[in-house]
Amino acid sequence: MGTPAAPTFTRAAVAPGILGAIVLLAGAALFGDESYIIIRYAVSILALIITVFVIQAKSWWWLLGLVPIAVLWNPIVIIPLEGQGWESAQYIAALVFIIAGIRTKVPVKHA
Repeated sequence: MGTPAAPTFTRAAVAPGILGAIVLLAGAALFGDESYIIIRYAVSILALIITVFVIQAKSWWWLLGLVPIAVLWNPIVIIPLEGQGWESAQYIAALVFIIAGIRTKVPVKHA
């Protein structure tokens, strides 16, 4: 038995992706409430964290889904969206978080 080979990549975006999906699905219950601002903060921050991993992995196409999520759920400059389209965007964003988290492979830098 030899020494196992060092991994060439890591899936660092999986945890924030799953956490973001959980926050979005939990936020569906708070939709329209004043405490929804907490959901906006969490989703926007997690989208930016996954964006950093996507840039490190050079998987640029995921930016097409993650950047709009970070902008639309931005708690500082709120874009007033409501209705059934906004509610369905919660589920679409959750799918983007999960799929981007699983598919992003960040290369490991060996010293």
